[in-house]
Formats: sequence, C-alpha cells, structure tokens
Amino acid sequence: MTTPPPTLAMVDDTAGVLAHGGGELLTDAELARAGAYRREVDRADYVAAHVLVRRCVAALLDVPAGDVVLRQRCAGCGATDHGRPYVQDRPEVHVSLSHTRGAVAAAAGWAPVGVDVEAIGRQLDDGLMAKVLSDGELEAVRNAGDPRAAFIRQWVRKEALIKVGAASLGRLRDTDLSGLPAHVPAGTPERARFDPWHVLDWLDPAHRYGFAAVSTHQTRLVTPA
Repeated sequence: MTTPPPTLAMVDDTAGVLAHGGGELLTDAELARAGAYRREVDRADYVAAHVLVRRCVAALLDVPAGDVVLRQRCAGCGATDHGRPYVQDRPEVHVSLSHTRGAVAAAAGWAPVGVDVEAIGRQLDDGLMAKVLSDGELEAVRNAGDPRAAFIRQWVRKEALIKVGAASLGRLRDTDLSGLPAHVPAGTPERARFDPWHVLDWLDPAHRYGFAAVSTHQTRLVTPA
C-alpha cells in the first residue's frame, strides 16, 4: 500500500517570518482584516500567519509563494470575509493557520488539517482548565513538571481538532486526550495517534509557546523558506 504524502507544517516567530517579507502577497480582504486589529503587534501576527501559510502551500506544490492566493468562506452563511481558509483554484489542497503573541503556525496538505499555536501564560486558570480538560487530563497537567506547558499542550491539540471538526468548543471535556504523551521535549517534534488523526506536537525551545497539528496524513514539520 502506498504511503500518502505527508502534510507540511511550519511554525516560527512572527519577527522571523516578516524578516523575509511577504506582506505584499496578502489580498485586499486580508489586509482589511489585519488593519482591524488595534495593536500593531496583533496586526503583525495576523500578517505573518497569512504569509507563512502561503510559504507552506508553496513548499507543498513546489510553486512560488506569490502564486498562492488565499480566500475564506463561511460554511454556515456563505460569507467571504470570515470562515475556513482555502487556496484559490486548488480545492484539493487543505490549509490551516494560527497566530498567538509573537508566533505563527501554518499547515498545508492533501487531507484535512488543523493547527494551533498558543503562548504559554504566566499562570494557570483553574476555572478554564476544569471546563476544557477531562478528569484524566486535569490530573496529568497538575502533576506535570511544567503544568503551564502541559496545559498549553492539551489546549493546542484540542484547538487543532476543532479546526478539522473532530472536537467541539463547547464540549472540550468530552475529547479526552489523556492517552497522548504528557511530555514533549522542547524543540523536538513528538508524534502520536488519536485515531484516525495523526498528532504532531512541538514546544518552542525557549518554552514561550506550544504548537500542535492534526491530520489524517502524517505531518512533517519543515523549516520556513
């Protein structure tokens, strides 16, 4: 049986992405949404995420990033100013992107994919944890050597699953990921399965943010070009 081609994922600091340019590739709709952010740092994160996903698609298709046009469409109302992103004229390509304070992530592949990146906060919110973690996950987080990183690890996994329709924001406790690795070495991709999903975890070496990608195909973390 032929092994399906891997999904490609990228994660980087916002500044690292924008240092290579690419903001001019965004559509007018994307630029308008970026301009709606009040803080310059938030605008930068948005732009960097939309640049990075183009680079990810470009690597997947072996085309220039300038050839990649990103659009959005809401499955519920049909509007084009929000909703799931897609690549214009390439319906067979699946994409996902995410941004947090100072970091961005993206993925592209031939199968549904979801990614999330989140900054590791200074303190834990017990109320939030109780709402989104199963009993087993909550115990594992509280017993972890670094509970903040352990919580973010579960959070990004669940957010990525939401993006592929495998979890619901209002019922995150019902998605029990306590069987996945509790510890992810910083700077080293960690792979696991949550059938039928392949899960890729990554923790920033400086412990500033965590990242997860889920897809029905294996995901390969690649260095942004």
